[in-house]
Amino acid sequence: MKLNDYQIQANRTAIYPEGLNYPILGLAGEAGELCNKYKKIIRDKEGEADINDIDQLAQELGDVLWYVAQIATELGTDLETVARENIMKLGDRKDRGVLGGSGDNR
Repeated sequence: MKLNDYQIQANRTAIYPEGLNYPILGLAGEAGELCNKYKKIIRDKEGEADINDIDQLAQELGDVLWYVAQIATELGTDLETVARENIMKLGDRKDRGVLGGSGDNR
């Protein structure tokens, strides 16, 4: 499935007040759930995820992707553009030797 196709189909399931508030807060919540599940794998299983853990993490990642798609839609852009521009930015940083470090404008 192409990213833009996913975005269109995901948007058909979107029921929330228009605007950025809901999907941005939802993204934070789902990212937190993903982190919390992984934290428990570290605590309880010494970081060794079994097939069930991997499935649960992938499901949470899917929820994260849904919210990312909704944010892109609310911003009037598409996921393929977001992905392409991100890869270009990272490639440029790699070429200039500034992939590591901090700051948006490096």
